[in-house]
Amino acid sequence: MDTTVTRVYGVSNIRNETHASSGRECLAGYLGVVPYDLALRLQQALLSARAEGLIPDVLLLLQHPPSFTVGRFRGKEDIIVPREMLTREGIAVFHTNRGGSVTYHGPGQLIGYPVLNLKEKGLGVRQYIWSLEEVIIRLLHTIGIQGHRVADHRGVWVGDKKICSVGVNVSRDISTHGFALNVSNELHYFQYIRPCGLASEVMTSVSELSGRSAEAETVLSDAIRCFSEVFYLGCKRRDDVCLAMLGALSG
Repeated sequence: MDTTVTRVYGVSNIRNETHASSGRECLAGYLGVVPYDLALRLQQALLSARAEGLIPDVLLLLQHPPSFTVGRFRGKEDIIVPREMLTREGIAVFHTNRGGSVTYHGPGQLIGYPVLNLKEKGLGVRQYIWSLEEVIIRLLHTIGIQGHRVADHRGVWVGDKKICSVGVNVSRDISTHGFALNVSNELHYFQYIRPCGLASEVMTSVSELSGRSAEAETVLSDAIRCFSEVFYLGCKRRDDVCLAMLGALSG
């Protein structure tokens, strides 16, 4: 097990404020724009530490540079432009162990990676995905947007447009990956793929729907609050601790 994140958590004063074994506490932090591969390494380190009961549940909030991620079972065939074009535009492609197909990540999109012990919460994978969708539906409601679910298509929709993608992995009862909410990201990159096997035109964002500029950072507090309500957790925001964990891995 990578002990880097555990060492950082152990020397932070938040250790005295949260208790890993309680099942009710959660450490939340915003990391800014983080390369996809580094964020994945952090999730894996947190997964190991959470499975050992060394840290509480964690909610990582962040953004990624332009990148496409492919699900563990499918998605490669849904990248519909030549790889040379992606290289020319600086778009990285990552094959992942999450469910779902291919999707786009980029600046202006709010990414949420919960590292939760689902067994402690009595949640199966389907219930967990439903709960993640509920977080986004409640979050959108706070900014005047009515989100909903669509049968046979995971994620959150507004009318006939998709605004949030969901894809998860569960290992040792611990979740990784999560949701990607389109806030103000460039939607034209979805034209390079069939996002989640759908037509690119189906994707929308908060900015497009509201007709005004929006930033991912402006919804952080509501995102953490809605997450806390849905999962019955006492989320404590500590960007400094989460950034220190990230820095320890990247250093």
